[in-house]
Amino acid sequence: MKKLKKKVLMLGGSHFQTPSIITAVKLGYYTISCDYLPNNPGHKFAHEYHNVSTTDKEGVLKLAKKLKIDGIVCYASDPAAETAAYVAEKMGLPGNPYSSVKILTNKDKFREFLVKHNFNVPKAQGFSSYEKAIVKFNKFKMPVMVKPTDSSGSKGVSRIFKKGELKKAVEYALSYSRCKRFIIEEFVEKFGYQIAGDGFSVNGELVFRCFANEHFDDKSSNPFVPIGESWPYNMPKDIHNKVHNEIQRLITLLKMKTSAYNFDIRIDKNKNVYLMEVGPRNGGNLIPQVIKYLTGIDLVEHTIKAAVGEDCSDLKMVEPKGFWSCFMVHSEKEGILKQVYIDKNFKARNIVEFEMFYKVGEKIPSFKGSNGTLGTMILKFDSEKEMHEKMNNMQRWVKIILK
Repeated sequence: MKKLKKKVLMLGGSHFQTPSIITAVKLGYYTISCDYLPNNPGHKFAHEYHNVSTTDKEGVLKLAKKLKIDGIVCYASDPAAETAAYVAEKMGLPGNPYSSVKILTNKDKFREFLVKHNFNVPKAQGFSSYEKAIVKFNKFKMPVMVKPTDSSGSKGVSRIFKKGELKKAVEYALSYSRCKRFIIEEFVEKFGYQIAGDGFSVNGELVFRCFANEHFDDKSSNPFVPIGESWPYNMPKDIHNKVHNEIQRLITLLKMKTSAYNFDIRIDKNKNVYLMEVGPRNGGNLIPQVIKYLTGIDLVEHTIKAAVGEDCSDLKMVEPKGFWSCFMVHSEKEGILKQVYIDKNFKARNIVEFEMFYKVGEKIPSFKGSNGTLGTMILKFDSEKEMHEKMNNMQRWVKIILK
């Protein structure tokens, strides 16, 4: 029997992380997964599973040393990114500087870094209690966003317009914060779509990026959770280049190495670039999978190769072809799932991949964060007009019906 090459430890086994585990096995690595949820679907594809929380840095380090791993991967999860960087640094494995990853995964540290280095940034401040925040509240221009400093998937995020709404927003944010901190930041009015998508640096150079339009549902339980992304990003080339240059400046300052990134970026009416989030990991929502359809580039493969120190210098910029999107099937209300209605023509014309995480008769959550995703779709369209029309009116084509 052929001996498998290097050992790679994959942090997490959720639906969105499953493709990374399957890819690691396909590449011929001995693949070990870990988190505190043994029933997560990704674990059955790994060679080995260990019940250790991905946010337990010391627990994962102990496991990694015992297993003598050659690389560690955090895929599509901000909370685990710190752990991956910590373990890699402690063990001398390929990875990004732990101090830099901590900046990127903590919103208050990230905002402070952006201010220090003269990036465009909304006025923001981190707090640990409502009492401390209320004292400074009048210094902010309304409306403001209240967010946990360390959560991902838009969990615990709200927008408020007056002081009386702060207490509830703070309680909501803190309920999703592991370090029990939140930020208040002034709202940035966006010009066009918010920018999503993924990129990849090799030895600190942003060699590939594929920007997307971010779509939201104003009627959902949390209108700040993306319901999907569409490609290509519908702004002129000079905007693409301007955003690229700001990301490169950030990567250079943080001394990032060979790594994947997930973007949440806004431009305002004056075309100023605001780096709202640059996650040091691949995107969720099947973003890398759609990028592969668009460009032929497999960012998942490059992420795993980078983690074990293999050469990624073949990665080059490829312009996207066609009109594609990912859509997160979701419900405005929680309840018992009776039916997922999909328009027949839409199913025949547009759906390339479709997976549901819940069965008929099961209790489903409302869409308050990415953890409220009921299923996923990868969609293809004949034109940009058709893509935006359907993505902005998905309730006409896909409906969740409750009992």
